[in-house]
Amino acid sequence: MVKLSVIVPVYNEEKTLRRCVERVLAIADSETTLEIIIVDDASTDRTAEVARVLAKNHGIKLLSHAMNQGKSAALRTGFRSAAGDIVAVQDADLEYDPADLKKLIKPIVDGKADVTIGSRFMAGRQRKGGYFWNGIANKSITLWSNLFSGLHLSDVETCYKVFRREVIQSITIEEDRFGFDPEIIAKIARLRLNGQPLRIREIAISYVGRTVEEGKKITWKDGIRALYAIVRYSFYPCWNIQI
Repeated sequence: MVKLSVIVPVYNEEKTLRRCVERVLAIADSETTLEIIIVDDASTDRTAEVARVLAKNHGIKLLSHAMNQGKSAALRTGFRSAAGDIVAVQDADLEYDPADLKKLIKPIVDGKADVTIGSRFMAGRQRKGGYFWNGIANKSITLWSNLFSGLHLSDVETCYKVFRREVIQSITIEEDRFGFDPEIIAKIARLRLNGQPLRIREIAISYVGRTVEEGKKITWKDGIRALYAIVRYSFYPCWNIQI
């Protein structure tokens, strides 16, 4: 039996949060128990109210920021509270299908990986929607990330990143807004587990993009910040953790 902690950072997601949580709850089975942690980043709509009802009805842990700090800050709060064997990131906007978490955790459960990353661009995935220039930006950021990290990934900016709990809780997240993705890739590329590089697997996932009108929040400024984060965190010294 494995315990999976799913961190759901939310900001003004009243329209999709309930359906997202229901889909996450559906992946629990005889081999997987769930800990869902919603982190409300000072939403200004009814997200907090929806989250309180979900927390009461389903035993979900609800954490809240008094002031809006950004997605990375919400993840930092959630990671600190996670108690599962495995920790996953889940956006609340329904662009990503929680059913994919089952195949993302499998290599970790089987002892073949320490981190798994979902890719929207690998063969065998279903992809719909999104903007052309967003796709170009994602691939450009991935290219620069690979150049600095030495990894060979196809989708650095994906939401789905899954970790052994000891791994993610050993890393200090310093970004606040949308810089988490390039920061965490730079850091896991340099982290050593018992003296060895982390075993990182990339797995194809489905993706249904949404538009700005539907609530997408990332902008070109976040792309610039991502490039900054790649350079900044790629020069951190290697460090080792013992498990």
